[in-house]
Amino acid sequence: MDLDRVDVVLVRPARAANVAAAARALKNMGLRSLVLVDAPAELQAGEGRALAYGAWDVLDGASHAASLREAVANAHWTAGTSGRATAGAWTPRALAAEARARTAGGRLAIVFGPEKTGLSDDELSRCHVRVHIPADPAHPSLNLAQAVLLIAYELRLAALSDSTSGVPTEPDQATAGELEAALEDLRSGLLAIGYLNPANPDAILAEWRGLLARAGPTPREVSLLRGLARQARWAGDAIARSGGGDHNRPPTGGDS
Repeated sequence: MDLDRVDVVLVRPARAANVAAAARALKNMGLRSLVLVDAPAELQAGEGRALAYGAWDVLDGASHAASLREAVANAHWTAGTSGRATAGAWTPRALAAEARARTAGGRLAIVFGPEKTGLSDDELSRCHVRVHIPADPAHPSLNLAQAVLLIAYELRLAALSDSTSGVPTEPDQATAGELEAALEDLRSGLLAIGYLNPANPDAILAEWRGLLARAGPTPREVSLLRGLARQARWAGDAIARSGGGDHNRPPTGGDS
């Protein structure tokens, strides 16, 4: 895994000192790209800034995004971290082992949530995989910089191993931003033809998001999917204009 293609995203970090310490952890492991979503205003405060000793370039060069969606828009694979041990969660080592193959030479985004609560279920659902650090249950709590360091360390080990393989790959996989745009078109199209329940369309769309993440479609395939979704919307709108109404539409695609 090319570490220059890794973006570490901190969502709503509560303390500037934690951001500074995370920046130092990243530079320790050879990572440089830090993205902040709704970061604290006092990042330049003296006491907190001191924790970024030697990594002020990473801290000062951090990008700022208005939302998680914006922060990961250019990523080809996104991993959301969680302190909750759930079925199917990946370890940092498993993430690092799969990173190069899953990104196919594109970008990897690793997302960390607020120190107190972590990422919400909705935010985790927007990531391709969930990563959990298997700490001792007797004291599983890690601070933000510790969690960043552990995952960055595993990525560094994988990168050092990859550097000896000499197998180049080129990205041919749609980014997270392209997938989200396709899901928006799917929402509109599937609502128009009555496939989605208007009262709760996100339940089925979350399953579509998971399917697309596992499939790893190319930009061309995502473009084809968007075209299909737009055609479905046109057909649904045409039925509505003709007075066909809901009684001429097929049943919804799920009971959610």
